[in-house]
Amino acid sequence: MIVLKTDNELALLREANRIIAVILTELKEKIRPGITTLELDQWAEQRILDLKAKPGFKGYPGPAGAKPFPATLCTSINHEVVHGIPSAQRRLQEGDIIGVDVGTVYKDYYGDGAYTYAVGTISASARDLLETCEQALHRGIEQAVPGHCLGDIAKAIDGHVRGRGYEVVRDLSGHGIGRQLHEDPQVLNYYDGQRGAKLKSRMTLAIEPMINAGGYAVRTMDDHWTVVTSDGSLSAHFEHTVALTDNGAEILTRL
Repeated sequence: MIVLKTDNELALLREANRIIAVILTELKEKIRPGITTLELDQWAEQRILDLKAKPGFKGYPGPAGAKPFPATLCTSINHEVVHGIPSAQRRLQEGDIIGVDVGTVYKDYYGDGAYTYAVGTISASARDLLETCEQALHRGIEQAVPGHCLGDIAKAIDGHVRGRGYEVVRDLSGHGIGRQLHEDPQVLNYYDGQRGAKLKSRMTLAIEPMINAGGYAVRTMDDHWTVVTSDGSLSAHFEHTVALTDNGAEILTRL
């Protein structure tokens, strides 16, 4: 069931997602060669607490066989698509790319956003992958208009990504968001030919293309969380949470 939000709920979602925007913006100054993903995670957890929210991912139930997610951030490096677990043994290196996904809970409402960062100087091909993924996110957001359908978002993302020679991950998708991190509807990033549900004002969606430099196939590592590209190619991930209004999509995860 798709939940349309009240004015009060939208206000709480704005704050939950404003905190996401703060974290992702401030991380840009911390992403550098030599830092560990655990250091990034510890900083982010304390920053979220300082901003009067709680981490949204830490302790989140996992798929069958997995323990709850143990960290505040998902830190996914190079061929890792999403859900990478921060570690003191994962030290960033010059030329890496790292996708950071972060969630918050503010007064029982969730925030969710992601950004893929360059670590130092990266290759031209990696830079193009990142630019394409971020552009695709905004192409999708442009279609998040009352009266359009979910398929319009997917078609815009998929068309841009494949037009640039990349592939959209098909096993993962965006989602509705509110009192639960994952609510209806599912927001596909690839176009399956279906129009899908009609978009309405007061819907809140986490739109999050994940794209690969190689094929679209992915697999999950033995930790039951980390998703990687099956062919070892680079992957990028960008995400905004948006609220649909009569004037288009309001991006909540932006300062």
